[in-house]
Amino acid sequence: MKKKWWIIPSIIIGVLMIGVGIFALNHYNHAKTTVNDEMSEDITSIDTVIGEKKLKNQESLSILLMGDDARADEAGRSDALMVLTLDPANDRSQLISIPRDTRTEMVGDSPQAGKMDKINHAYAFGGTDMAVQTVQNLLDINLDYYVRMNMEGMQDMVDALDGITVQNDLDWKDKGFHYHQGELALDGAQTMGFVRMRYEDPNGDFGRTERQRKVIKGIVDKGASAGSVTRIGDILDVLGSNVKTNMDFNTMQKMFTDYRDTRKSMDSYQLQGTGTKIDGIYYMEVSDEEVNKVNDMIQEYHS
Repeated sequence: MKKKWWIIPSIIIGVLMIGVGIFALNHYNHAKTTVNDEMSEDITSIDTVIGEKKLKNQESLSILLMGDDARADEAGRSDALMVLTLDPANDRSQLISIPRDTRTEMVGDSPQAGKMDKINHAYAFGGTDMAVQTVQNLLDINLDYYVRMNMEGMQDMVDALDGITVQNDLDWKDKGFHYHQGELALDGAQTMGFVRMRYEDPNGDFGRTERQRKVIKGIVDKGASAGSVTRIGDILDVLGSNVKTNMDFNTMQKMFTDYRDTRKSMDSYQLQGTGTKIDGIYYMEVSDEEVNKVNDMIQEYHS
């Protein structure tokens, strides 16, 4: 398959990694400059004032995590979309994956607004704002923040962490590496093979997104470990080159101190639907019942 089905990293992961070394004076200025000058990108579809109030009161937050495949001079598509909800009152988090082929209404400032299309086209049509509005409309939720990362940087991120550990349910070989069942230690290139694998997985896209979530957990766990302190500089360089977000440095600092324990328990789910073809194009149709179910799951983390 030509497209790169890589995982979503998130600024929350970045927060955890930055937070480990944030109090080391030699990293503080580097981190602040990276976040505020290199990673900052405001959008109109999210009111950060609301998010800041929630953050101050340590209320639950929902963040859209996007992985785009943009190359130079190309808009690209958001080939990975997840809604991460952090519930600090109960030290838990929830990660809901939205398959790229999900058929839904495009919402935002674009000639394609109002049309039914694959959800991953929203970013190509109208950038981050349209992607955010389309996800909010599909799930009937309000997002507090967003994170977008160009997937070209994912291999560098894993290598900057000196590798990650994941639990693997399948057994296969690819490019000379044996992905055996059980605990796997992966470098950047091996991680890409882990999340890209498709044909050996009987669960297809669902199996791939499950591996994506496992890699996210692996990055969170490794990034939050004390051993990552010495690699903060490399991590910041990768984030600065590949990540955009509407969070500023102060937001990240507070999120690290008040929300870091939400990683202790992470539930995950993937939006379910039925594959169909319309005018020869494959889509995943999602029922109203499924949308309501996912909405309830998210709202329960905000209660």
